[in-house]
Amino acid sequence: MTMAQNATRGGFDPFNEIPARLLRVRKQLLGGRFCFESESRALLKLVDMAYAGLPRHQLSTPPADFRIRLRLVPRESPMTADEPPMLKTQSGAGLLCGVMDAQNYAILYPDQRKALIVVSDDMLDRPYYPRYELIEFAVFTLAARAMGLVPLHGACIGRRGRGLLLLGASGAGKSTLALHGLLQGLEFLAEDAVFVEPHSLLATGTANFLHLRADSLQAFTSAATIAWAQQSAVIRRRSGVQKFELDLRGRNHRLAAAPLKLVAAIFVSSAQASDAQDLLQPLATAAVVERLTADQPYAATQPGWRSFVRQLSRMNLFELRRGQGPQAAVAALSGLLG
Repeated sequence: MTMAQNATRGGFDPFNEIPARLLRVRKQLLGGRFCFESESRALLKLVDMAYAGLPRHQLSTPPADFRIRLRLVPRESPMTADEPPMLKTQSGAGLLCGVMDAQNYAILYPDQRKALIVVSDDMLDRPYYPRYELIEFAVFTLAARAMGLVPLHGACIGRRGRGLLLLGASGAGKSTLALHGLLQGLEFLAEDAVFVEPHSLLATGTANFLHLRADSLQAFTSAATIAWAQQSAVIRRRSGVQKFELDLRGRNHRLAAAPLKLVAAIFVSSAQASDAQDLLQPLATAAVVERLTADQPYAATQPGWRSFVRQLSRMNLFELRRGQGPQAAVAALSGLLG
């Protein structure tokens, strides 16, 4: 067997096991304590871009400790496409992997609560991809697996420790509704990824960004809100859809200071309500279980799913239809929070 020599600091180090001085950033996220370490200040800046200034959530169990090593490497050959390759996932031997290419990948060891993230230097010019598809991928996956959380594609808003889980297909209006709730004084927990303790129904998330398509701005009348969105960074999803990325931190918004106890689950629908005064339609539990499983195919494979569904079936379950504007919808949801 032969190995290419990696002569760093005068030694033979084919696996880059002898780092220079490591810098560390610590964050409490999703009920866990994460230590990010790297030789690269630029990579740790991406961590701060994602998680600085967030409330320190703690769930019903003591915080678990996680360690994520980030390594910056040179690009071996120029990337000719406008965006990096799609992230491909794989597993085996207790490891989970997410790979874009030979210089951009994440290797996760959930049992050890550890991860290695490797990023090529040219990706610093495309910070959305390493932040969203590698760093966030590692944080979310490790937290869910190690702490038994149910990972949901959805949003969550609330008040005084009580939360509403907003579900529905992409484009149904969850993000727009969550932003209207935030602007009308509700607490914001998450708009895209919600993590729930299945036995307690405590929900946590990262209240850092909210993403809006340009055509969603017509639902807002405040010139200040529209200007805020239009001045925000623009990200491009893998689907090709472009969205404004609104940073919610540092604007005196009510970000949920602690996990929210779910009291209702609402499927956000694009259907129009027949009666403007009756936007919330109660749903039968059996119908919700089937709909929820179809809506959350990944979460439905996780160990805590059955317990989560059992607890969810004891809550208020609704479909929210569209009425005379988002303000009416927020008012209807506020009534569920007492």
